[in-house]
Amino acid sequence: MTRPADADLIQRNRTLHRRMVDGVTVEYRRPGGSIAGAQARVLDVDAPENNDWPAVNQFTVSENRHTRRADIVLFVNGLPLAIIELKNPTDENATIWAAWQQLQPYQAEIASLFATNAVLVISDGVQARVGTLTAGREWFKPWRTISGEAPADAHMPALQVVTEGLLDLVRDFIVFEDDGSGRIVKKMAGYHQFHAVQVAVVETLRAAEPARTDRVAEASGRYEAGHTPGGRPGDRRIGVVRHTQGSDKSLTMVFYAGRIVREPAMENPTVVVLTDRNDLDDRLFGTFARCKDLLRQPPVQAESRRRGRRRSVHDHPQVFP
Repeated sequence: MTRPADADLIQRNRTLHRRMVDGVTVEYRRPGGSIAGAQARVLDVDAPENNDWPAVNQFTVSENRHTRRADIVLFVNGLPLAIIELKNPTDENATIWAAWQQLQPYQAEIASLFATNAVLVISDGVQARVGTLTAGREWFKPWRTISGEAPADAHMPALQVVTEGLLDLVRDFIVFEDDGSGRIVKKMAGYHQFHAVQVAVVETLRAAEPARTDRVAEASGRYEAGHTPGGRPGDRRIGVVRHTQGSDKSLTMVFYAGRIVREPAMENPTVVVLTDRNDLDDRLFGTFARCKDLLRQPPVQAESRRRGRRRSVHDHPQVFP
């Protein structure tokens, strides 16, 4: 984890991200003397309290004749996972975007600090926004809710809102899109995608529970979710996620697919995507193909059928027409 081979920062970040999520492959000797392989886990996502979480103020890094001091670095098990750059809210010239601008040369001058970075956070004490290594200024977005049920309390510090749920974000809601041009774009879910997927997974597991053996057929009725969340276990009905224009529906579907395949109860599901437009079909297929790292073991197959064609995105490097 501390000696990545990739020369390019973004590729290095991608490699180490996969190791943080999937673990590091190691070999060990069994009691009988044979050699076995296993994954050494870097982060305990399921029990966050088992991790070591120091937040270091004014963390100084010297590298390549440059010495820079980050305002706050959040470490998890010794790995710098989040960098928070702050500006004084009482200084009218020290805006939140001045904090963003300050992070830009850091990536070139003290790249080692960013090798395992998951998120960048900028704040002026009032506002806070979060983004990734490759995100331009317009892609640093606020994180408006912790629970997903309602906006966060207006009196709650914005920094607290954006840092809740960090390990879930690392495991299931970060993708590296590679379009084949050599440029890798790192993307993370917005708060609307993060919470929509979390609710959808809970509802999917409820709806997919084995049906009661004493019910041979479902009662007739209307297929609608209504206004009350949840339904009967095993009723095979979940609900609808309503998206506004420009909310990146394609990525939400990728995040959902990547999240649901991890659930043992789903027993390695096949994900079928239905579309009603050819351009949307192409867009979805391209998004799933570029984000194939997220569709990891157990294997998942994302299918698209159009005009008699069947296309599949596997968790292998190939995309099969």
